[in-house]
Amino acid sequence: MNKKNNKVSSFDNSSSEAKKLLKICGMKYVDNIRQVAELKPDYLGFIFYEKSKRNFEGIIPEIPKGIKKTGVFVNDYLEILVSLAEEYQLEALQLHGDESVEYIKELKGHLERSREEKRLPKVEIIKVFGIKDEFDFSVLEPYEAVVDYFLFDTKGKERGGNGVTFDWKVLEGYNSNKPFFLSGGIGLNEVAKVKEIIKTDLPVYALDVNSKFEKEPGLKSVKDLKKFISQVL
Repeated sequence: MNKKNNKVSSFDNSSSEAKKLLKICGMKYVDNIRQVAELKPDYLGFIFYEKSKRNFEGIIPEIPKGIKKTGVFVNDYLEILVSLAEEYQLEALQLHGDESVEYIKELKGHLERSREEKRLPKVEIIKVFGIKDEFDFSVLEPYEAVVDYFLFDTKGKERGGNGVTFDWKVLEGYNSNKPFFLSGGIGLNEVAKVKEIIKTDLPVYALDVNSKFEKEPGLKSVKDLKKFISQVL
């Protein structure tokens, strides 16, 4: 793994100046998508997984340029994934299952061909890893060369959207420069913790929020999201 010069040892390191981005995931309803898009998050996530309470079907309304439409998939067939990416013009794919390095390499080949044929824009690859009380970061090494970002979520019964944070101290063992999305139970009650971790030298690229900002699965509270954005970003 690409090592940092200084391993992160605590959450009181020198402040990181880079602006943190925001991904709002689990979008489902057209009017709500429009309302949330007005907040101009950097990523909007749509879950294409039938077992999810937030499974997306239908039309994505026009949203402001600069917001990356992100498809969330779990161990899906490549053909289905690429077809949906083309249909919805996705700009990021979040792989939330047990996708192997070989799978991702093959996926990237399909995406590149679609891009060459002007059926797709450039697509980012985000690979999710679930964390609970501990994590072996060495498992990330083979993925470093084939993904754009990692996403660390809470390992739970559901594939995301569990509404529970994992122990962020585990991230002290992360010694890569690969930027990552921080996910898992982030809500208004976690604002202080979020402010603390984004000031460290950990390469936190973006915050990923979902269930803690919902009125019901897939329906986000614009009021609470506005409050979070004003307090953190």
